[in-house]
Amino acid sequence: MESLTKREQPDRSKINVHQPDELKGWTRALNVTREELLAAVDKVGDSAAAVRKELERRAARQQASKRDPPPIARERHAIKRRFCRMVQ
Repeated sequence: MESLTKREQPDRSKINVHQPDELKGWTRALNVTREELLAAVDKVGDSAAAVRKELERRAARQQASKRDPPPIARERHAIKRRFCRMVQ
């Protein structure tokens, strides 16, 4: 017989975006906005492990884009260095 007083624990391997409390908990646990979490779930599904990986990939891509200047800027910088060497 099922207990009427005990609530069943949520499945922590899945992200249920239809439960506001669960959604809020996942956004805090993953340190992302609601929109970022929903976008990741839309892309990879509701598996918590897959969502974590997707969010890590996005964070890595953002870091890389901040570190590496666009190719045109790198080329401009290289030309500027060559010119400065020629002038000296």
